[in-house]
Amino acid sequence: MSEEFYSKHFDLERVGDGVFAAIAKEGGGAVGNAAFVDLGGQTIVFDTFNTPNAAEDLKKAAERETARQVTWVVNSHFHGDHIRGNQVFKDSTIISSQITYEKMRDIHPARIEQQKRDITELTQYIQTLKEQLGQNHNRELENKISFLTEVEASLPSLELTLPKQTFEDEKVFIGTKRSAKLFTLGGGHSYCDAMLLIPEEKVLFMGDLLFVQTPPTYFEESNPRQWMKILEVVENLDFTKAVPGHGPVGTKNDVQSMKTMHGDGSRVSK
Repeated sequence: MSEEFYSKHFDLERVGDGVFAAIAKEGGGAVGNAAFVDLGGQTIVFDTFNTPNAAEDLKKAAERETARQVTWVVNSHFHGDHIRGNQVFKDSTIISSQITYEKMRDIHPARIEQQKRDITELTQYIQTLKEQLGQNHNRELENKISFLTEVEASLPSLELTLPKQTFEDEKVFIGTKRSAKLFTLGGGHSYCDAMLLIPEEKVLFMGDLLFVQTPPTYFEESNPRQWMKILEVVENLDFTKAVPGHGPVGTKNDVQSMKTMHGDGSRVSK
């Protein structure tokens, strides 16, 4: 059934029994990856994309595959491309680490309000890009226009929806078919990064602690040395598939590649 599900925002990929990755498409409203798990009696969604429109498709996919409403929604970290679809899941219990909750609460209201105020400038910018595209057709420019148009469409009704629950170090979910362990080892990519392990299927959702076939993104709060230490711990976990925050589904080899990249902290700037 998953093969038949279509969204312009993501490709749906089954990575284990009852475990699905939603891999963001270029030019769509997703930007970052998301995922969902059928635990049996409960459904967990991991991250909610950059726009509510993309999140609506994610919700439809999850409900279609599991035949139930979404129970839990995890926000892996506070960055917009992983949390701005939260409003679609108001009827579910949204959960994050305490630090992620605080950063969302403190940082996003001003950011969103500023973007709403700047929507006219965004519209003009998109028009400028369309004129450039008319003169010189370019796939990368086409994807940029498509992405910005998705953002533009989302802004008028976009509202910050905060987690209803927080956890400190870890939380375990037990379903009738399989379990899930939500945990954080602190911050590496952001102030605090959470992961979700499905032990029975040996699948690990890593959020932006893992980038596959795409360069990792660094922010002012990123800590490459701590990031490497987290990856060293992750490397010893029992999993075979790793769903990254960006890029295609990977394996433990991709975690090792990320670790090697962070091996010399002086090579990457914070």
